[in-house]
Amino acid sequence: MNNNRNWRVVTLISISFFIYLIFSILSFAFDIKWEPFEKVNLITDVFDKNKKSELAKADQQKNNSETKNPKNLVQDFELYKKPHFITNFYKGDSLNALSNFSEKLHQLQTTKKGKIRIAYFGDSMIEGDLLTQTLRKLLQKEFGGYGVGFLPIHSKVAGFRQTATVKSSGWETINFMDKGAKNMYISGFSFSGLGNGSFTDRTVTTPPSLQKFLIYGQSNGGSIDYDGTSISLQGNDLVNAQLLSNNNATSFEFKSNSATTPFYGVSFESENGIILDNFSFRGITGVEFRKIDEDFLKAVQSANHYDLIVMQYGVNLLFRPNDTDYSYYTKNMTPVLEKFISAFPKTDILLVSSADRAFRYNGEYQTAKGLPNLLETQARLAYDHHLAFFNLFETMGGENSIVDWASQKPPLANKDYVHPNGKGADILAEKLFHAIMNDYHNYKHKTETAQ
Repeated sequence: MNNNRNWRVVTLISISFFIYLIFSILSFAFDIKWEPFEKVNLITDVFDKNKKSELAKADQQKNNSETKNPKNLVQDFELYKKPHFITNFYKGDSLNALSNFSEKLHQLQTTKKGKIRIAYFGDSMIEGDLLTQTLRKLLQKEFGGYGVGFLPIHSKVAGFRQTATVKSSGWETINFMDKGAKNMYISGFSFSGLGNGSFTDRTVTTPPSLQKFLIYGQSNGGSIDYDGTSISLQGNDLVNAQLLSNNNATSFEFKSNSATTPFYGVSFESENGIILDNFSFRGITGVEFRKIDEDFLKAVQSANHYDLIVMQYGVNLLFRPNDTDYSYYTKNMTPVLEKFISAFPKTDILLVSSADRAFRYNGEYQTAKGLPNLLETQARLAYDHHLAFFNLFETMGGENSIVDWASQKPPLANKDYVHPNGKGADILAEKLFHAIMNDYHNYKHKTETAQ
């Protein structure tokens, strides 16, 4: 009799346990919530432990990600004062400021394949390919590539430029300075009509092959005569880059057969390596890009993908010796930078500050009174828009460096106390190159450490 009762008790407990277990599983599977039952749910603790483990793992991954993400590091605006250094305003000399560009450099150096394109914008400080000709040469020597890159259809400084020859006639021109002008190329120029031109790349003598491109706008069935041969223009986008030939010739001629097609320039490029385009325009400050809309900039990027954009401006803001307030520049330049950031979302942008400029104060030439304020204004633009920054003023020697450069024998700057000469521009190019290489080595060290 007692054995029979024990069996019933065991059976009742077993049945209750299995019913309890089934309800526990069903409540978890179908997310059925009843607070009194939650406290005695058989499997809650088991899955909570797994959940806690997963959450802990996710938190660890997040922490690791945040450690690698500079946005979570401490920022220091005062880093803009440091010479010879490209900064993204995060503390630490070992940080990498141009991360996307450095990754592309690493890929190119590793595979020897691919094309990295740099757009270097500036005013008369880089006119005639000054500074950029040396920077191009150093980068191509380090990472491969050859060719002068972009050449405008027509240039007022063609006789001054040593890296290329441009001769042209018969073109109608619009540029940044024309009232109502819109959507010129990023060079600040657009050419139309039945003009002609001849172009020679003088940076290379007998290349194994040299790609020659024509860069133009909507053609609507236009054509050109290229070295005596008629070529139809295939592209009809806002900006098109059409390969004309790929051989060892370093020069060519072409003539327009379409009066309405906008022509922007030509380009001499290697199939792999560094391509650095000089976009100089005398007298500007960068705000002129407000005349080029975002869709046009996106079309530029689609036709010729840029991996790095450099903007070097400043001396033309220093046109009055006693000016010290440049808040108007922040107001005018902010929409320009926002437009570039949107149009070139995966492209690193480097703002290069003004170099030194001197005026006569009390009978002697000294650094412009407003230069410290201008430098801070330019750095603040970079800081607020999460762009990289390079202090050219401090790198060339800081206060009164332009006076010192103009006084050296041989001189490194002109007696206008504004423009470094060819020798001075070469020095600035070398210093910027070494800053780029230092930033790249920081990337390589971080990459190799993480592996």
